[in-house]
Amino acid sequence: MQFLNAPTRNLLFTGKGGVGKTSMACATAVQLADRGLRALLVSTDPASNLDEVLGTRLANEPTAIQSVPNLMAMNIDPETAAREYLERMVGPYRGVLPDAAVASMAEQFSGSCTLEIASFDEFAKLLGDHDATSTFDHIIFDTAPTGHTLRLLSLPSAWSGFMETNTSGTSCLGPLAGLQAQQEIYKRTVSSLSDQKTTTLMLVSRPEASAFREAQRTSEELRALGVGNQRLIVNGVFANRTPGDAIAVAMQARGEAAIAIMPETLAKLPRTTIPLISSG
Repeated sequence: MQFLNAPTRNLLFTGKGGVGKTSMACATAVQLADRGLRALLVSTDPASNLDEVLGTRLANEPTAIQSVPNLMAMNIDPETAAREYLERMVGPYRGVLPDAAVASMAEQFSGSCTLEIASFDEFAKLLGDHDATSTFDHIIFDTAPTGHTLRLLSLPSAWSGFMETNTSGTSCLGPLAGLQAQQEIYKRTVSSLSDQKTTTLMLVSRPEASAFREAQRTSEELRALGVGNQRLIVNGVFANRTPGDAIAVAMQARGEAAIAIMPETLAKLPRTTIPLISSG
């Protein structure tokens, strides 16, 4: 894959569900690890199947992949992240404050806001806290389908801005006075996402009109957020090797037609084409 000739430290794979993001992210991570580079593969998809692909049970912390030296992987699980955050915030007060007060604190952290931001907090730490990832040469993100990823990548700017302009002194993660360390991490996350020497967005698509349209929308929205270093991977391109097979001829023609009329935004991006091959 051409983009691996000089890869940035952070590689984020995104695209419509079913286009092969996990396959591309895993193949990239393995190739980097095989070069002797220390790679961390991270899934931000709540429905991740990274465990099955790698044959290793993963958690919220980096886990070594025994079959691939130099490769570690992890799943960012929103519920686990929220529980761990809740315990960090409420745990120290158990046995100190009345049980009713502790229960009230826990209730304040039980909403969907906490679930989303706690998960994002783990993601931001990997991009914005160099100390947390200093042992790795590359971090590869296998993201959820497009909508979830757009939301995730828009949060660094939104949350950092909220902390700067909020006048109430509180948030769904607790008092803002206690979140200054996170605020600095969020700022560094924004900087990392917009730094073309540090981060590359890998837009994965099948050679299909609907997948290209979604990739175009993602490209434009993330470019507006400052994520400008983008590449396109067209995955599963079928090449007919049986000239007399009418179905094969039609499949190749359909893929070529979709590629020929892909949105201009995508056509201008550096492109990697992955052929469709038999698993046998």
